[in-house]
Amino acid sequence: MALDQFSAHRQDENEYILSPHSTAVLIIDMLNDFCVQGGAMVLPYADRLLGPQNAMLAAVRAAGGVVAFVNDAHRPGLRRDREYLKRSHHCVEGTWGAEVIDGLIRNDGDLCILKRRYSGFFNTDLDLTLKDMEIDTIIAMGVVTNICVRSTVHDAFFHGYRVVVPEDCVAATGPREQASSLYDIGTHFGVVSNSDAVAHALANGAPVANQIID
Repeated sequence: MALDQFSAHRQDENEYILSPHSTAVLIIDMLNDFCVQGGAMVLPYADRLLGPQNAMLAAVRAAGGVVAFVNDAHRPGLRRDREYLKRSHHCVEGTWGAEVIDGLIRNDGDLCILKRRYSGFFNTDLDLTLKDMEIDTIIAMGVVTNICVRSTVHDAFFHGYRVVVPEDCVAATGPREQASSLYDIGTHFGVVSNSDAVAHALANGAPVANQIID
């Protein structure tokens, strides 16, 4: 992809070679309210992500990496929930809408982080937990690319993590938002790849190419 004049000043100091010991995959907001018919604000075709996401989860687990579900969960009865100033009520803690969708394969050893804002890092213990697990690289997948995924990716970068986003494991509110968000992530915050390439890199110690700029 041809880069704009500003974004072309990207500098890749090191190739993204994934070490399973220091890699975690974050599954962001794959919840009933966002992904299943009858949910509060369903993203059309979110279920199409399940195949690539489960393949990515299997690859990370087989390699010995860390799996963390990062789930939106809003306390009921608050006087003012910041997200509800902009969005309809959703993912109320303890309800069906806040549960991870059935199609994703989960293991007992998976981590679970509850968040109350778009970013998985904002006022949660995600950073502390990842640091204690000696993680320095994050694979981000889930919904929505241009909102919660992007916010979490930004904060991961700000916290010093390397970030990889498999484009077939995330979905946005529309094609324009998907393309724009992935472009910005690939040029300024991390690497945009796909589930097959990331799984291969994990299994073989190969670098992950940035599809946005290669």
